[in-house]
Amino acid sequence: MRKLWSIILFLLILSPLGIILPYIFNSKDAWGEWGPEDLKELIGYIPEGLEKLSSLSKPIFPDYNLKIWEDGSLLQQSLGYIITGLIGVGIVVLIVYLLGKVAIKNE
Repeated sequence: MRKLWSIILFLLILSPLGIILPYIFNSKDAWGEWGPEDLKELIGYIPEGLEKLSSLSKPIFPDYNLKIWEDGSLLQQSLGYIITGLIGVGIVVLIVYLLGKVAIKNE
């Protein structure tokens, strides 16, 4: 179990590479991280299905960052990535734990 948590922590620490590398190489967003507006710029239109789906829900952490650090320094944005990653992992672990408890209870 310790090895699993070490790998998850390592991946969380690496997660800001998605904003650090584009910053270093002066490029756009990471591949596949396009929103509807980005796709319109890239291909000339927003696919109808994507337009409908994108308006259905709002993410808890837009752009994987905290609102207070949206326009912050690269360090703040990197820390925001790590913090929101920790929160996301915590939510998933909690859901899996609770589902496990329910499954064991129903046996």
